[in-house]
Amino acid sequence: MIRDTLLIFALLTNLIIAKSISFENAPINPTHKLPNSQNEILSFSNILKNSINAVVNISTKKINYKGDINRKFFREFYGRDLPPQKSENSLGSGVIISKDGYIVTNNHVIEGADEISVSINNRDKEYIAKVIGRDKDSDLAVIKIEADNLEPITFSNIKDVKIGDVVFAIGDPFGVGQTVTQGIISAMNKYGVGINKYENFIQTDASINPGNSGGALIDSRGALIGINSAIISSSGGNNGVGFTIPVDMVKSVVTKLIEKGRVDRGFMGVNISKVTKELQPLYKRKNGAIIVDVQDNSPAQISGLQRGDLIYAVNNKSVKEPHELQHIIMAYNPNDTIIISIERDREDINIELKLSNLNGDILLLGTIDRNFDGLYLKRLDNKKGVIVEKVEPNSQADIDGFHTGDIIIQVENSTIKNLDDIKNIFKYYKNRTKRIYIDREGTIFMIVKR
Repeated sequence: MIRDTLLIFALLTNLIIAKSISFENAPINPTHKLPNSQNEILSFSNILKNSINAVVNISTKKINYKGDINRKFFREFYGRDLPPQKSENSLGSGVIISKDGYIVTNNHVIEGADEISVSINNRDKEYIAKVIGRDKDSDLAVIKIEADNLEPITFSNIKDVKIGDVVFAIGDPFGVGQTVTQGIISAMNKYGVGINKYENFIQTDASINPGNSGGALIDSRGALIGINSAIISSSGGNNGVGFTIPVDMVKSVVTKLIEKGRVDRGFMGVNISKVTKELQPLYKRKNGAIIVDVQDNSPAQISGLQRGDLIYAVNNKSVKEPHELQHIIMAYNPNDTIIISIERDREDINIELKLSNLNGDILLLGTIDRNFDGLYLKRLDNKKGVIVEKVEPNSQADIDGFHTGDIIIQVENSTIKNLDDIKNIFKYYKNRTKRIYIDREGTIFMIVKR
């Protein structure tokens, strides 16, 4: 009797505490049919035709010499390089962006190359390309070949790119010839991958294999939506996780590289953090970028920005995450004036800020005279002259014998006091023979350069 009573009690309890659930069901008995009639084939061939002709194969050659010292010795005394000991070849892809031969690719495809060759899908001729400009931070570069009547790619708009869109990756993987793979847009605005400094990738499951780097990701209209950059894979093969530099960043970087040979980015001078759960009670807003540090003598300090300020907009453009602020600022040029909208102590304030150059006082001399490619100069504090901040390996500056730490003190009869002096002098002596005097640890050297 007691047992029956307990059983009844348990059943009643379950009825009292039980909850019901309803599911959103799709309509039943959907129609199954082919997307075409019995005598039709679903094909993107005509759409892809023009885009395929805009994607090129890039072959690079890097020549290794027998020691930098011997190489420079031969260059100085015999007017030529040592015979090459061996060469390393690599393959990549690029995308034609103008009828007269401008091509965009990844920086890592051409980095360190002594020779760049380009093959076009519908032409038998192989072209030698010259570097117009490189941007390591975005992993983009522009090269140019001497050719006419090429078939440039059509550019899409990033606003028209949506998750789930059908896309095609075009490139030359493994050097076996041009290929097309299909997939969809898996995600947008991916960052924190560790591939380059300014990450805002389109993620796709279209196969991106070795050699696809620098190739095109296009939509089903054949319009460019990005430049394929990398995959995440433990084996080096495609695992369905590919990353593409979005078309808006490609347009911005390419334009600057063609116009100036470099990318100058706006600089604020702040370290920022996201609005964490612990910090949310201190602010009215739950999104934005919190300033955790302000650099001395930076535009941010000059304009009055402080630690703890929450940046929620720039020129009325919303800022939801720290990486969004980074990408907004990098799109502006040095000396641009912007309005920063901040929340400080729960009050909204608009602050005017004039951006400076992300590279500060560093000058890439190759942007003034291409014969000095790879030579980075910086002003000397409290001293006359400019110092060689960096020499890119295998660059023209490296071949000429410049060393990091060299101080350029004179060009021809002109004393060098600062970066403005060297800018003006090199513009004046461009394409003319010049004697450059450098101070290397107290010893004066002369480099003769045309």
